[in-house]
Amino acid sequence: MNTPVILLWTALLSFLPISELRGGIPFAIANGIPWYWAYLYCAGLNALVAPACWIFLSTLHRVFLKMVWYEKFFDRFVERARVKLHAQVEKWGWLGIAVFVAIPLPITGAWTGTLGSWVLGLSKRKTMLAVILGVLTAGAIVTAVMLLGIQALRIFLKEV
Repeated sequence: MNTPVILLWTALLSFLPISELRGGIPFAIANGIPWYWAYLYCAGLNALVAPACWIFLSTLHRVFLKMVWYEKFFDRFVERARVKLHAQVEKWGWLGIAVFVAIPLPITGAWTGTLGSWVLGLSKRKTMLAVILGVLTAGAIVTAVMLLGIQALRIFLKEV
């Protein structure tokens, strides 16, 4: 694959709710992008999720709520996010959102963190700060695991 295609797929993986940094960083490193560029590129793109999600929730969301299928889907999704984040936000405030986003597991990324912040009424400024802090931390964790995993596998490979 050529570099523009790799960067495009990396951007897509970093921005999608299902993969985010867990997909973007390993994909970039596996395709020859140096780890430090992969981290910066993926974390930067993933940090853009917060303003994109906030803009959607402030504008198009109101229009889509008039559609029955969207309202049902959104209500279920919002309730899951609220339940997952409520205790952390009650205890830690906006830092609870940062910790939640920083855990690189499915359904704990920037999308869910931003949605949960919006549902729980956190300010836009605190949400953006929490998501950026969480994304930077999650990106560092994913990068470290990826690099340590590659180094661990070298034990089993014979260089010729």
